[in-house]
Amino acid sequence: MIESGEFKETVKQQADIVRVIGDYIKLKKAGAQNYSGLCPFHGEKTPSFSVHATRQFYHCFGCGVSGDVFSFVQKIENITFPESVRLVAQKLGIPLPKATYSSPAEARDAKLRAQLLDAQERAAVFFQDCLKRPEGARAREYLTGRGLDAETIAHFRIGFAPDSGFQLRDRLAGEFSEEVLRESGLFSWKQEESRQPSAISRQPNQSDAAESESSPPTTNDRFEPALSGAKGPTTVYSKFRNRVMFPITNDAGKIIAFTGRTLATDEKSGPKYLNSPETGIYSKGRVLFNLDKAKEAIRKLDYAILVEGQMDCISVYAAGLHNVIASSGTAFTEVQAKLLGRFSKNVVVNFDPDTAGAKATERTLGLLVEEEFQIKVLTLEQGFDPDLFIRRKGKDAYGEALRGSQKYFDYLIDRARSNFPVRSPEGKQKAVLYLLPHIQRIPSRIVRDELAQEIAQKLGIDSAVLRQELRHVAANRSAATLKSAPEAQATDAERILIRALASARQMNPDAEHLSARDGAEEEFDPARQAQYAFQSEGLHRGLATESLVEALLNAAAEIADVMEVPCSQTERRMLASILLKEEEELSPERLEGAVRALRRIHLRRRLEQVQRELTKPGLSDDKVLRNELLLEKDRLSRALRDPSLAEDGLRPGPGNQKTA
Repeated sequence: MIESGEFKETVKQQADIVRVIGDYIKLKKAGAQNYSGLCPFHGEKTPSFSVHATRQFYHCFGCGVSGDVFSFVQKIENITFPESVRLVAQKLGIPLPKATYSSPAEARDAKLRAQLLDAQERAAVFFQDCLKRPEGARAREYLTGRGLDAETIAHFRIGFAPDSGFQLRDRLAGEFSEEVLRESGLFSWKQEESRQPSAISRQPNQSDAAESESSPPTTNDRFEPALSGAKGPTTVYSKFRNRVMFPITNDAGKIIAFTGRTLATDEKSGPKYLNSPETGIYSKGRVLFNLDKAKEAIRKLDYAILVEGQMDCISVYAAGLHNVIASSGTAFTEVQAKLLGRFSKNVVVNFDPDTAGAKATERTLGLLVEEEFQIKVLTLEQGFDPDLFIRRKGKDAYGEALRGSQKYFDYLIDRARSNFPVRSPEGKQKAVLYLLPHIQRIPSRIVRDELAQEIAQKLGIDSAVLRQELRHVAANRSAATLKSAPEAQATDAERILIRALASARQMNPDAEHLSARDGAEEEFDPARQAQYAFQSEGLHRGLATESLVEALLNAAAEIADVMEVPCSQTERRMLASILLKEEEELSPERLEGAVRALRRIHLRRRLEQVQRELTKPGLSDDKVLRNELLLEKDRLSRALRDPSLAEDGLRPGPGNQKTA
């Protein structure tokens, strides 16, 4: 899908990047035009993510990502660039043009995705309708028994999949193609051996109600759609049968999959909970159940409650705690952690307290620590999950338990003490070995030291010994995460002239300037003056910013967005650092002062070079060269004492080459 350049520019001009990014992460004002926050693309505790309100770009000094409002939305939503343009337009209420595509394949993929979303929505309506019918009586009894009222059932769009394997198929077959039905994850397919070349299909009979996932329908007594192959016709039947259906939505509220809870008790009923397979619109490791409904409450309260299952999530939500999300019973993933981190870096983890639940909690905690979340753990009484606890003891009791949540390491220390008897040296050693991998994940040395004291006290061991172990762990961690050398520092003069080069007018290829030949007084243009100073005198030669300046000079007539200038990651980091610290307005005086400062830098460098040449052995034998060097040293010394002489005809030297 492609968007016209005109539409893209219209959206970009109207988009306030601070407001758009502020919908995803918390931003705080950090200067006249700058805002900062925690980067959503990597874990961090100290904000290194900056947004420039005027220049409309963002940059993270931690992981190096940068770009405009479209690239941010594209990256954080995991969508294509054209989709990001349209999403930003929708956020601004700008009417969307008719979509066009760069290739037939792209058009087919976009159409399939739209139809898959439509199929999930139609299935949800079907399941909701079935729940209200007489055949949904048992499902309604189940939901009532779980403490759900009609309002909550409607709010979460809970439904019922009938026992028949064909009702949903018959409902959707006339609206969607075979490809969409296959890709939707709503159906299973069984190809039969062809016994009679001219077999006649028949309509389903009353025995449909006896079907189950593990016992798919056969060709006998079944309706068969017009699908045929070498092995005979294919039977299409519903994947979800005799199940309470919980829709799974993305964070925009679109239904993308389902979880079905069986109502059957026989051996052929299949798993207790059956999830949709992964499809073109659903990947279980990238979705958090209820995030679409919880995200505003998470932002407002600045913390999330993380539970395991959908019923736990629904019960906590119905109890009035709307900042709850669920991992849907699957292993918590790094992608899910980053997704949650867009809304808050504070979380209370409330998984089942049984052995499996405790292990899942530890895995999740470890991952959240690596993403630098502030974590608490809510452990309920043995045998209680959040849903059962609320039904038995009430929402007030759950709220009280929530307020008593343990800090992350208090929970782990208690686990270590319960698993290993710390009265013996062997037990203490095992407890420390249990805790060390968790400590290793903590980036802050200060936090690790504080934990060492606390752990040593609670386990009754020598804190010096534990610190020694921690230093060993930290050394291994540092070696594994060694980064490249920090970026070169630019002088104030370089920063001023780079700011001037990167000014909006200079980056705009359509900019027009008055010429002195027109007989009119020229308007002050910092970009053009900086360009002239660099190109005519080569003032950037030999400086740490030389390659960045060259990139800006070369791109001046081609790039409209300064952060799109082709350069290295280090140079882009430096450019962002300079532009995000525009504290003083550029003026002719500041620009001229910067030019004089760079001239003096080059004069000093040339003077140092001349002085080194004068000390070389054997120079006394070449009296002509020695006299030339002495004269140049005198000229350079006088020029440094009187900056106005810096423009005099000095002999070019390294770092002071004239350019054509």
